[in-house]
Amino acid sequence: MPQACLQHALEGMIAESPRIGLDAPMPPEVPPAMPTRRHALRLAALLPLAACAREEAAPLPPLVTGYRHLTPIRLNVAAVEALPAEPSAVRVTEPSPIRPEAEMRRMAEDRLVAMGTEGTARFLVSNATLVREPGDRLSCRLLCRLEILSAEGRPAAFVEAEARRTRTLSDRAALNARLRATEELVRGAMEELNVEFEFQIRRTLRAWLVEGAAPPIAPSGAPAGGETIQREDLPRG
Repeated sequence: MPQACLQHALEGMIAESPRIGLDAPMPPEVPPAMPTRRHALRLAALLPLAACAREEAAPLPPLVTGYRHLTPIRLNVAAVEALPAEPSAVRVTEPSPIRPEAEMRRMAEDRLVAMGTEGTARFLVSNATLVREPGDRLSCRLLCRLEILSAEGRPAAFVEAEARRTRTLSDRAALNARLRATEELVRGAMEELNVEFEFQIRRTLRAWLVEGAAPPIAPSGAPAGGETIQREDLPRG
């Protein structure tokens, strides 16, 4: 084909093709695809997981409320010391919603009362273990010691109490359920330790127990030394 004819044919093709430029009309906007049934099913399956995550983040209500509602253990000593646990005596697997060593010390502070004039009762946390073992098994061991010291600081007597509890969790248990099971395990171990602690004291430390109610406290300004207060009736108007 002659060159002039070829050039004329190319110019005609370019003229007939659509122009693309700033003045050319934009292609129509494609609307977003509507969610399919499969997408809706996937979204519905994710909603319970999100709800579970929010539920696990909620704080747990406390289970252990203290021991002041129980009968106090009155000791014939001038002071009671509930010492903090040594780091070597504590072994706790985190996360743990409750600290066993803190509950043991609170038991001593709530239940032991000094009613004497000399000597000291010293409470020690010998072991506070709360660990997660293989097979989703929770294990709790509590061991405490109460020492009676003379006025000179010499050991006079002592007792020990121990409690052990275990519990196996489901491998599909959620975090909230695991925390609840851990707290219930410690509470059960503390209830057992509290009973054993009082039993050992009443059996071994009977010589240092003060039975009966606490002596009444004299009002401020009352005469000391057993003096008799005379009563005088006021004159009637």
